[in-house]
Amino acid sequence: MVDERNKLMANQSIGKLLLNLSAPATVGMLVQAMYNLTDTIFVGRGLGEDSVQGIAGIAIVFPIQMILMAVAMTIGLGGASIISRSLGAKDLQMAEKTLGNMITLVLILSTLFTLLGSIYIVPLLRIFGATPTILPFSFDYLSIILYGTIFFSFSMAINNVLRAEGNAKDAMLVMVISGVINIILDPIFIFGFHMGVKGAALATVIAQIIGVIYLMKYFISGRGIIALKVQNLTLQYDIVRETFAIGISGFARQASSSIVVVLINHNLGLYGGDIAIAVYGIINRLFMILFMPMFGIIQGMQPIVGFNYGARNLTRVRDSVILSIKITSGIAVFGFLVLYLFPGQLFSIFTTDQQLIDSGISSMHIIVLAIPLIGYQIVGSAFYQSIGKARPSLILSLARQVIFLIPLVIILPRFFELTGVWMAFPIADSLAFGLTYLMLSKELKLLNRII
Repeated sequence: MVDERNKLMANQSIGKLLLNLSAPATVGMLVQAMYNLTDTIFVGRGLGEDSVQGIAGIAIVFPIQMILMAVAMTIGLGGASIISRSLGAKDLQMAEKTLGNMITLVLILSTLFTLLGSIYIVPLLRIFGATPTILPFSFDYLSIILYGTIFFSFSMAINNVLRAEGNAKDAMLVMVISGVINIILDPIFIFGFHMGVKGAALATVIAQIIGVIYLMKYFISGRGIIALKVQNLTLQYDIVRETFAIGISGFARQASSSIVVVLINHNLGLYGGDIAIAVYGIINRLFMILFMPMFGIIQGMQPIVGFNYGARNLTRVRDSVILSIKITSGIAVFGFLVLYLFPGQLFSIFTTDQQLIDSGISSMHIIVLAIPLIGYQIVGSAFYQSIGKARPSLILSLARQVIFLIPLVIILPRFFELTGVWMAFPIADSLAFGLTYLMLSKELKLLNRII
């Protein structure tokens, strides 16, 4: 099995290999995005007069979940990069040690996150922008989500190991199983048991637990290339250091997104009230549907780039990056057209509140203007991460959210009020694209010279 997968990574045509690895990842991530979407839809449809506050309450919790995702992605992406390159260099022992260290890091950090989150839950929600009318809904949702932290973190981080092995099918199944279960449980808890936002949170936690059970069964049964061994659970400094050095770009991207959402929620509460926060909550969910196929391509690209970079097959590295740029850019253009042309129909799925729908239409027409440039940005950061170049990956991960978007979100509303919040997005996307193009085009030219 090891030799067969390694041969595919080294010799199969880039197009076919990228399809085989990214298609399952894309399907799995779309299902994951769908259950986040259905949480918002069922809450919006199930709370009646409180639908705006319910949607806004979930929107307030989302950046807190993003911080959790950031920690899990740091471990998952950093560890997966080491594993991909280790398999390419035929160093199975290093790959197995990395898996053990990843699991230990997940257990330690997720436990810490749960404890601190439970102790400071109310101040945390206020910091993240919860207004007095939104706070009860945010509290109900987050108080349950926190208990699923360890399962959510484990699933997100360790799922990357399956992709690093080249086993995209089982990585997809983990996400599909948990996603489908969440979608099934949502209406049961929200409508059947009349649990409201608590029901949406409980459905999410149960779904993640089942996903973790599948992952544990996978490793314990010995179906993977990499074996889970107890002795490898002991943390090893060089592995931990490299994991965080490489994965920190993923953390920066997610954590900075969380900071941006906090700033945005506060500005939205100031200039637009609960409805503006709810609008952004819905837009975030719709963006997840758009971004997941692009991230699926990235998750297919990264093990190919990492393996072949480790094997010094640079032609395949270059070809993988170029093809990924073309596909993600195509997805971004298609997403832009759908979001720009049909915002009213999309918002109507979530709510019957006409004021919320009208606000959503005008906001969407501004915020999506530079979406066609997103695909190139994502590939650029992922490329550097795959080859173990932490610094440029970190710079590109920070570019959109920290370097450009945060200052714009702070400055523009002072002149344009609520419209300024929405204007910050296309401007930041355009600037981040320019920076990514300068860096990545130079790297690709260097690869061409070496080849």
